[in-house]
Amino acid sequence: MIAEINVAGVYLAPIALYAMIAIPIFVVLRVILARLGFWHAIWHPALFEAALYLSILSLLVLL
Repeated sequence: MIAEINVAGVYLAPIALYAMIAIPIFVVLRVILARLGFWHAIWHPALFEAALYLSILSLLVLL
């Protein structure tokens, strides 16, 4: 686990860095799934997207 991040004298929690790293990964996966036509099989796309983002964030924190 990394320590606090110093950004211009303001200390940020490590989860902020993990959240920023998770966003591009999420966007790439979302585009790939859209091109594969995966969203037609999902009942509630917004709920699935939230779960996907939280899963990516959780994996980043665990690594």
